Amino acid sequence: MKELWNKYKDMIPYAFFGVLTTVVNYVAFALLWRTMGMNSQIANAIAYLISVIFAYVTNKLWVFNSHTTTWKAFFQEMGSFFLFRGGSWVIDQGTMFVGMILLHGNGFIVKLIANAVVIILNYVFSKFIIFRKRNG
Repeated sequence: MKELWNKYKDMIPYAFFGVLTTVVNYVAFALLWRTMGMNSQIANAIAYLISVIFAYVTNKLWVFNSHTTTWKAFFQEMGSFFLFRGGSWVIDQGTMFVGMILLHGNGFIVKLIANAVVIILNYVFSKFIIFRKRNG
């Protein structure tokens, strides 16, 4: 059991907080789009921003256990996180545009598909680039 935990120690909390981040994203999108009547693309962008802030805190503290020792390192890590999440957002927003606007798909189903793709990309970015162990 310990061997499995050591092998997947980043993936298990990432999956847990990834689900929570997806819930934050999905609920924010639903509230802004359906409840408040906001344009779906604007609602998606705002929901994505809210979920990225949530994801940064949870990934830094509980998933990758990242402890920066200087302000410079902190801002580099945070900048990198938001830069890569910005790239993921382009994919998310594009999926939403194609799925909802061009193909007239159900917004909630399209949102689930977009989230699945983004979760996988974000794990790779976070694990191997943003929160990788650095010397110094």
